Amino acid sequence: MRVTFLGTGTSYGIPMPGCDCAVCRSSDPRDKRYRTAILVEAGGRVLLIDTPPDLRTQCLAHDIRYLDAVLMTHAHADHVFGFDDLRAYTNRMPGPMPVWASAGTARALRRIFDYLDRPPIPGTSLARIELRVPDGPFEFHGIRLTPLPAAHGRADMIGWKIEHGGRTLAAIPDCKHLPPETVALCRGADLAVIDALRIRPHPTHMNFEEAGAALQQIGARRSLVIHLCHEVSHAQAADLLPTGMEPAYDGLRIEF
Repeated sequence: MRVTFLGTGTSYGIPMPGCDCAVCRSSDPRDKRYRTAILVEAGGRVLLIDTPPDLRTQCLAHDIRYLDAVLMTHAHADHVFGFDDLRAYTNRMPGPMPVWASAGTARALRRIFDYLDRPPIPGTSLARIELRVPDGPFEFHGIRLTPLPAAHGRADMIGWKIEHGGRTLAAIPDCKHLPPETVALCRGADLAVIDALRIRPHPTHMNFEEAGAALQQIGARRSLVIHLCHEVSHAQAADLLPTGMEPAYDGLRIEF
């Protein structure tokens, strides 16, 4: 399994427009953060977690030639507003691209991108999507996919557990609280990735202390935090996390 972090930042991205803080003006390339998206390659298939507004730029930067399917986590703008960029991939596919989302996220996608339920005007192109709502674990070409419920404000939020070839990724890019059943599903993963927005508490995101505690409960072989805001640099984040945990950064690639 190969995991590439296309974006690791919060909704503003970093640098944030108009901001002169130390992180936004940092020369450390790890402090340049697009909105969050994760690419997962397993069993000859390419899966994308979320479609942020930066998706076109991310796909060009990483020379992503095709996508087999998309796993959505929730319907906040920084995770869905690149959805139409899937069109470049779906137009070259023999059939619609499967996109899995929670029921609430699927409703929001149909509202925002209302063409999902309408045929295109002849001679025009629309993203050809088959929107699916999972009711539990399922298989996709030998890859086991499990939705992971999480609390994230009013969002109908799910992370994703991806299993293939005896390897497991658990990714929950936005969350404030993980229910016990989700922690149990993630426990012992090869790679666990969860939200850690900043040092200060936040009403809908984990801070570093909360994320560290959650990752200790999960006990993955490798533990990363994601979705960092501009209040903390990559170097600061690395110092803040307990031993054995680290911040992800844009372009990080992990094979396991």
